[in-house]
Amino acid sequence: MKSYTLFLLGFYASSCMAQQPDPGRRALWEATFSRPGGPGPGASITHLDQGSPLEKSGFLTGDILISVGGTFIRDAEVWSQVYDGLKSGVPVPVEAVRGARAVRADVVFNPRPKESHPTVDTFYESVTSTYGITHRTIITKPKSRGRQPAIMILDGLSCSSIEVYPGRDDNWGKTLSDIVEKSGMVVMRVEKAGVGDSEGNCGQTDFYMDLAGYEAALLSLKAKPYVDPARVVVYGSSMGSALAPYIANTFDLAGIISDGTFYKTWYEHMLEIERRIRQFEGDTESEIVQKMNRYYIPLYYGMLIEQKSYKEVVERYPALAAFNYHGDAHMYGRPMEYYHQLQRFDLAGAWEKVKVPVRILRGSNDWIMSAEDNHMIIEVLERHGHQDHELLIYPGLDHWNTIHRSAKDSYSGNPGQWDGAMVDQIIRWAREMVALKG
Repeated sequence: MKSYTLFLLGFYASSCMAQQPDPGRRALWEATFSRPGGPGPGASITHLDQGSPLEKSGFLTGDILISVGGTFIRDAEVWSQVYDGLKSGVPVPVEAVRGARAVRADVVFNPRPKESHPTVDTFYESVTSTYGITHRTIITKPKSRGRQPAIMILDGLSCSSIEVYPGRDDNWGKTLSDIVEKSGMVVMRVEKAGVGDSEGNCGQTDFYMDLAGYEAALLSLKAKPYVDPARVVVYGSSMGSALAPYIANTFDLAGIISDGTFYKTWYEHMLEIERRIRQFEGDTESEIVQKMNRYYIPLYYGMLIEQKSYKEVVERYPALAAFNYHGDAHMYGRPMEYYHQLQRFDLAGAWEKVKVPVRILRGSNDWIMSAEDNHMIIEVLERHGHQDHELLIYPGLDHWNTIHRSAKDSYSGNPGQWDGAMVDQIIRWAREMVALKG
């Protein structure tokens, strides 16, 4: 595997001598909307910034957008894809309904400002995966000279951006900012297909397409003249944390930091999460057993083991409809094929092969991922003679980098608190793995 990786690095370095296509820049809407949520399609304009491209093109507050860029906004899922995928600098056909009258215009939207940091240089670049999708990469580099250690960040499942754009204030954004500004290391992030500036449609992108984007970005990172390819670690969050051992093994990385991870198959994961949700909702244990046996097991067995869509499963067993909160062909905004491929992917087997240092961060109030999965990883590492690993249970932390009083408090959507010491721990681990002192 190591010789194959070296070959790919050489191939990628030589191929980058040709001009790499740029995917363009995502746009600012300069407006706010009411998301589709009722029986009808469309997103209603609730506010327009003065002088915004939409206002200049004749759109008004109260207009209902029904099509953007040729995509009909039939539901909230499609709207999320349209909203996040808006491109700047090119005419975008926009169609709205005002009362019973159509309003149409080609709108050229302004670009979103790029992120910047006072202590590091920021580069917006791109890579093209084996699927032909050009992904935006964001690289931050300390101002010091010479070959430097690096962190490759693997994002979670969602179609949200990994860019710390101006005005972003969520806790994942704060985590990224702290790693970029405090680690003293080169940091690479890659946007999934259809997210940020990247080409494609995240709602149609499968698991292997995401993985290919990460692989292309890693090849690009290790080929940089300012990166020490022997001192690259991977930090994965949520879904990225489960992929981290595979990436580390494939590209001979120096260490793994796995944050909010899982180990079992997605089928097992979904059954566990449904059980936890039923407990939060106040079901008795007897009611939970009945619902698991009669509804949730058949639902996820059909979807993940028989590899069907939710629509196909529910059509065969209509009683499941009341227990299915996913779309006909999507789950958490990703297509069914994503989860079919994920179910077949050997996440657990990658942990058996790990030789490099491993650090696992688990929040005590993370109700998305199972505590048992984290302990299973440690047990597997120890059984296979792994010598350098640590599992840290962080008090109060949930799955979204937020401190809560309880897991149910997080589940209920209460705001919680930010704790920057959690990111400081991640940074310490990364610096130790690459022997970066100070």
